[in-house]
Formats: sequence, C-alpha cells, structure tokens
Amino acid sequence: MLKQFLSKLPRKALKSDERPESPRTSTPRSSSRTGPSGVGGGAPRSNGGGNLGPGRSNGPKRMSSAVFPASVVAGIEPLVPFKDVPTSEKMNLFVSKVSLCCVTFDFTDPTKNSIEKDVKRQTLLELVDFVASGSMRFSEPAILATCRMCAINLFRVFPPNYRNGSGGENDDDEPMFDPAWPHLQIVYELLLKFVTSSFLDAKIAKKYVDHSFILRLLELFDSEDPRERDCLKTILHRIYGKFMVHRPFIRKAINNIFYRFLFETERHNGIAELLEIFGSIISGFALPLKEEHRMFLWRVLIPLHKPKNLGSYFQQLSYCITQFIEKEPKLASVVIKGLLKYWPITSSQKEVMFLGELEEILEAVNMVEFQKVMVPLFCRIGCCINSSHFQVAERALFFWNNDHIVNLIAHNRQVILPIILPALERNAHNHWNQAVLNLTLNVRKMFVEMDDQLFLSSHAHYMEEEAKQSSAAKKRKEAWERLENAASLQPVTGTTAVLVTSLATSIAC
Repeated sequence: MLKQFLSKLPRKALKSDERPESPRTSTPRSSSRTGPSGVGGGAPRSNGGGNLGPGRSNGPKRMSSAVFPASVVAGIEPLVPFKDVPTSEKMNLFVSKVSLCCVTFDFTDPTKNSIEKDVKRQTLLELVDFVASGSMRFSEPAILATCRMCAINLFRVFPPNYRNGSGGENDDDEPMFDPAWPHLQIVYELLLKFVTSSFLDAKIAKKYVDHSFILRLLELFDSEDPRERDCLKTILHRIYGKFMVHRPFIRKAINNIFYRFLFETERHNGIAELLEIFGSIISGFALPLKEEHRMFLWRVLIPLHKPKNLGSYFQQLSYCITQFIEKEPKLASVVIKGLLKYWPITSSQKEVMFLGELEEILEAVNMVEFQKVMVPLFCRIGCCINSSHFQVAERALFFWNNDHIVNLIAHNRQVILPIILPALERNAHNHWNQAVLNLTLNVRKMFVEMDDQLFLSSHAHYMEEEAKQSSAAKKRKEAWERLENAASLQPVTGTTAVLVTSLATSIAC
C-alpha cells in the first residue's frame, strides 16, 4: 500500500525550458468527479468550494488527480525535508508534500494502512512547521494545493447518527468523537496557520477560499465533536478578519443556519460557536448600526430565546444581546419587549435564565428606555415573584440587590409600586419557601423606606381591591348555590340523568 501511496507522485523531472503553467490551466475547476472520500472514509469527497476539485480539461491530461499541479511538483520528492532543498525549490516541495496529503484513509480501523497514515501524519507536521516559520510568500499553486488538500480531508457528510441527536437538548448525552480526530486536528492546525500567515496574499487566496469553500466549512459546525467545532470557530473568525470581501456573505450564511435552526429543525450542534463568532463581529460594528444589523437582532437573536435547548447556547446569546445594547442603548427597550414576547410559561429553568439576562440588560439601560417598558416588565416580574417555584421567585426578588435597578425603580416608584405590591403581599402571606418569604419582606421594607406615604396609599388601594374581589367571589358563590337549590327542586324530565349537585359544586369550586 505504501508503494501505491508513493507511486501517485510523478517522478518525471521538469524540463529546464518549461515554465510552470497557471493552476487554472493544469487543474480545472471542480466537477462532480471527485476522488475518494475525505478523512474518515465515510462520505463523498467535497469539491472544496468550487475551485478545488479535479475534473475534465480541454487540454491533455497531465497527471493523476492525487497530485497537482503537474508542472510544478514534477520531479520533487515529497519525503525530502525542507532543510535539504534550496530556497528556490522549497515552495515546489511544499506543493508536492501538500499533494501527497490529498490521499485519504479509513481511520475506523486503526490497524489498516498504519505505515501510510504515519507517513502522511509526519508530512502534515512538516507542513505545519513550514507555514508557521513564515519563510517565504505562498505562490498561487501553493494556495490552490493547500485549499484543495484541506477540502479533501475536512469536508465530509456526517453519518446519520450525528443527525439523531437532540442538538444539546439533553446535556447528559455524550458527544460522538470522530476516530480520525488526531489526523484532522493537524489539518485544522495547518489551515489555521495558513489563513493567519502574513505571507498569504488575500487577493489571490480569495479565489480559492471562496463562497463554496466557506459554505462547506460552515456545514462542519454541525459536528458533534466539540474539539472540531472549537477549531472551526477559530478558523472562521480568522477568515472573516482576513477576507473583508467575504464578510457580508459569511454573515448571511450564518444567518441562514440560524433561520433553519429556528423555523425548521431546532437541531444544530454548533449554535453556541456561531454565536460566539458573531459576538466578536458585533463588537466591530460601526455606528450608527446598519438596518441589516438591527434586523439580525430582531429576527435572529431575540427569537433564539424560544427553542427548548436554549441552555446549550444561552451564555453566547446573552453576550451578543449585551453587545448590541452597548453599541446602541436605545435598543434595550426593543430587546426587553422581545424577551417578554418569548417569555417561557412552562419551563422554570428557562425563566431563571430570562431573569438573569433581564438583570444584565437593566444594568445598561438608561431612564428613557426603562420608562418605555417598565409597566409590562414589572407585571411579568410580579408574576415571577408569585411563582411557586422558589428559584424563579428568588431570582426575581434578587433584582432589588442591584443598586442601578433600585435607582431606576426609586425614580419611577409611583408607577412600579402599585404593580409590585400585590405580588409582595401575596408572597408575604402565602409563599411556602422561607428564603422567598424573607426576601419578600426585605423588598417590602425597601419600598416603605423609599416612600412611606406612597406605600400606605398603595397598600390601602390593594386592600380595597382585595375586599372588592372577595365580595365578588362571595356573590358568585351565593349565586351558584341558589342555582343549585333551584335546580334540585325541579323534576327531572326526559331520559337523560342530570347530576345537578355535583355539577354546581364543581363550578363553584
């Protein structure tokens, strides 16, 4: 097998009067005829972004698809160390070694092709060291060869068991690790050092790190292996920073992943990593914010609070929201309205997360934006204070431990106290948890110290309302009792039996 592996390399020397052809001539653009599978051997090989795969050419066939471009690497022995060749030949040797690494193996069987795998691994490590050394500028054939090699090794379709997971819904589920990861890790390291190299000309490289290449890279974010997603996160962020021409496309492509997750599948393993990338992107937005960015906040970030598996990416999502508000504080009211719209009703765990995010937002909100949303906001907080789940009630009452929020409340106490007081009074009399009861009494005491006259008047109004509701409930009960008595005196007619007493009693209850 090793002989077959090395026999794919051409050994015919390049004539002295031949000039290397452009890679566009010797290596045509991709077609559907790609070679063997990528690393892992489980899926068809990608064409690497539209520019990377071998195909048919109108000219004569120069070489095997495993090694390219023929006119550049011909006559270069790929196993020769870089230190043993003159500087003028190092880039040709680099292309030859990269082309050698285009051969793929099945890593599900550790005993299969072990020698060839080790040769390829050593070659990849040599390439990583060469790129990291930054000894010379990369030629266009070298850029093309590197992008193609990365596409062949990395781009693959995940097996079906990747798609059957809950995408982070069950935190106890163990992630699936690719058996080829020790090999893939080196390829990712090479790609990262290649993209970040100061000797890579972005104007040339953008032809090969193109839209198709980026899309295939984004597809890999659905990997269940967190190590792979972490590598992808770093590489995509570097690509976004280096290739300014691709920035709008990258943002749009990530948005499409979010839309598919939100409105179709609600399953994706890489939402947290993609949000982390967007967090750094948002921090670089220029002011005033473009309409595109505001729409991203309203159509993507706020609806991302709805899925059940919010906990798997909540920290990154909250950071993105905070970045937007720091950029443009008037967006705080928009975000709070969005959170109230998607407020969880049946999930106490999500409710605690929402309250935590609300506190972060309120720490950055100004008085004008606060006043726009304080009525619906504190109606919701009042409901949370009365929650029978002690963690929800406790987290809502913790708002009064924040000095900035207390200051906002104090300046608007005329509106807020009448909304919150009924919830506090019900808790003080009925809540089962002692910690919640103590916090409720502390908050009640704070309102008394803020404005005792307002508290007394609000409390009197609350007592009046409670008396009215109690009177109305008593009248309803008496009315149902009269109906029950009247119905019990009427003879039963027809063939249908009527349980008057049971029905009236259940309605009264």
